[in-house]
Amino acid sequence: MAYNHLPSLATLILIIIIITTTVSATTYNVKTLGAKANGQTDSTKAFMSAWTSACASTKPATMYVPNGKYMVGALRFSGPCRNGAITVRIDGTLVAPSNYFVLGNAKFWLLFHGVQGVTIVGGTLDAQGARLWACKSSGSKNCPDGATSLAISNSNNVIVYGLSSVNSQMFHIAVNGCRDVKVLGANVVAPWNSPNTDGIHVQLSSGVTILNSKISTGDDCVSIGPGATNLWIEGVACGPGHGISIGSLGKDLNEQGVMNVTVKRTTFKDTENGLRIKAWARPSNGFVNGVLFQNAIMTNVENPIVIDQNYCPGNKNCPRQVSGVKISNVKYQDVHGTSATKVAVRFNCSKKYPCRGITMQDVNLSFKNQLQASAYCVNAAGKSSGVMKPTSCL
Repeated sequence: MAYNHLPSLATLILIIIIITTTVSATTYNVKTLGAKANGQTDSTKAFMSAWTSACASTKPATMYVPNGKYMVGALRFSGPCRNGAITVRIDGTLVAPSNYFVLGNAKFWLLFHGVQGVTIVGGTLDAQGARLWACKSSGSKNCPDGATSLAISNSNNVIVYGLSSVNSQMFHIAVNGCRDVKVLGANVVAPWNSPNTDGIHVQLSSGVTILNSKISTGDDCVSIGPGATNLWIEGVACGPGHGISIGSLGKDLNEQGVMNVTVKRTTFKDTENGLRIKAWARPSNGFVNGVLFQNAIMTNVENPIVIDQNYCPGNKNCPRQVSGVKISNVKYQDVHGTSATKVAVRFNCSKKYPCRGITMQDVNLSFKNQLQASAYCVNAAGKSSGVMKPTSCL
């Protein structure tokens, strides 16, 4: 991998420096500006006032949220700002309105758009998504889609450090169209049956780092969409959830590819998938090239290693064509643990564009009390070395 990530120690030093420099920064306290820490009074205006002042400052600025619960609606923190050093320090909890229709069609709860040099430190986002999930599970057609709790779009040099996100309506954290974004020490929590509550989603972005985070949710712990390049994921604990997934890809004919992705030192417990690449069975010019999955521990995972180019959730309206997504140069190294199903490794690749350059090294996956697991390959080619359980089908 050509991508040089920032080592964790250096990252922590960087955070300390940033936090230290905020001591001398001009501080805009949302409580001073009228926010009420009772979890019931709408404090949206106070938050927007604090951001407007911080963004207009010519010197480093801090937007400060003290301890307490603050109910806020949709917040749009837009740039460009007059300075490139804004810290959003959250010591309290932000609570979404209990009526999910308030945010349900807003797409985003907190949105940072067109900003540079923003650091978000600490805090909890509680989107109170349970009522919306219940609406969706009821089959009602009147349910809104829901809002992503924290979205960062078209922005550069953003750090999210020590943030907790609970019970999101949709995605917890989304990074779209950005460069050099770091998500460090995130804690994401939602029930296993909460729909579309992806932990961290990245697309159309380069140089994104996700480090030392714990994700328990009802969809992908980390989902990697089209146009994600130079992505580094390390020290992520996933479960429950649908694993760390590249895709789904190939939904559109014209689609940017995924390149240079490193996923290392991860754990999966009681998840639906472990390390997954998924693509729709339809024409596409998308691709996946240069992926390293290294040092992963599986505990009772249904599909520890899977490439599925016939992806169709729920088997409804499946295109049943041939996937055009080209998958190549994918390496699995030091993956071990237990599979909840007999097929621990499944490569179901495209007939027209078979998977190429798959490398497996030291893979040791067992099924039910050390019984032999199996591997399944269709249209997949590559090589294996070292310990190989189940026996390679490449």
